[in-house]
Amino acid sequence: MKQLITHFTDNDLYTFTCQYYVLRQYPRAEVEYSFIDRNNTVYPKGFDALLQEQVDYMANVVITDEEIEYMKVKCYWLPLWFFTYLRGYRFKPREVNISQDGEGHLHITVSGKWFSTIMWEMPLLSCISELMHTLDGDIDRYDAQLEQKRAREKSEQIFGAGLVLGDMGTRRRLSFDHQEMVVRTMAEVYSSKKWPGKFTGTSNVWLAMKYNLPCLGTMSHQLISFEENVSGVFECNFNVMKKFSDVFDGDNGIYLYDCFGDKVFFGNLSKRMAMMYKGLRVDSGNEEEQTEMIIEKYKQLGIDPASKQVVYSNGLNIDRAIEIHKYVNGRVMDSYGVGTFLTCDVTGCQPSNIVIKLTRGRITELREWHDCIKLSCDKGKTLGNPEKCRFILSQIG
Repeated sequence: MKQLITHFTDNDLYTFTCQYYVLRQYPRAEVEYSFIDRNNTVYPKGFDALLQEQVDYMANVVITDEEIEYMKVKCYWLPLWFFTYLRGYRFKPREVNISQDGEGHLHITVSGKWFSTIMWEMPLLSCISELMHTLDGDIDRYDAQLEQKRAREKSEQIFGAGLVLGDMGTRRRLSFDHQEMVVRTMAEVYSSKKWPGKFTGTSNVWLAMKYNLPCLGTMSHQLISFEENVSGVFECNFNVMKKFSDVFDGDNGIYLYDCFGDKVFFGNLSKRMAMMYKGLRVDSGNEEEQTEMIIEKYKQLGIDPASKQVVYSNGLNIDRAIEIHKYVNGRVMDSYGVGTFLTCDVTGCQPSNIVIKLTRGRITELREWHDCIKLSCDKGKTLGNPEKCRFILSQIG
């Protein structure tokens, strides 16, 4: 099958920001990632071999001068030496272990140095998604004219409703071509007239570069999940906030706070950290409830909630985003990151529900391994060793 990932920066921005953070804070750390299919999908026989072929292709995917020059300008918070590192980076297929059991379920682990293995999440997920849609016949049945019309209608609905919204759909897209069409169409619609809403861009670095759009993304849960083993569940958020701020010299962006639930985060959110970060990202739980907690916490700290951005990104569709926008009613600067509903909401197509998460780590090659877990505000998003999940839950209540 043809090579699916051909651009080094066909990846989400947070991959690169987190990679730089890891190089600075934990350059000797070793980790293991695991693939989780929340739908328990049975994959066609031989799917593991097709995916291995795509993994092997990645060894030849390197960053170009054009990509480096774009990131130097648009990702100004990354230092020049980091781009020298990226120029020498090579994907290592040996870091990825793929198998398929007799029932057809897919098993994947990625293991090695954290600064190296961190690059695999997005390529693996997008390849799994596109391969499955190809084998299911979704690509052959794809009606380009119809889907572009639907993308245009969605864009008009988004911007007409006053939503501030960007694409975050790389990992579970129908295909690269479909995601590119969606991003291009959104950009065209947004530039066609003055709208109440705003197109904030895309998390995909390559597409942001190609269409001269803002690139979205700050961090992922893995930084906090790893830090729990270093500084404990009650201090891990504070320490990641501080370390992230030190690494990026105050260019902190949006903090993703729900790795161990809202109680742990809000329990020790200091005024200094709350003021330093542009805002927070709601990625689990009930959005109305989370909004009220955020507003109340900012008020307790003497910060005007209306001066802070809140990014909502928990599996949203457009109607739900509009509903949240009306509920917020200007009390915070609400914005939205939408993924699957933009890049895999295709006629007659069933999107996948897959993730790759950090499941083990150690701070150096000489230290013992520890399980890394995630306890979000949605039970369905709890991931990791069940015994450790129960233990941490017993600590935090």
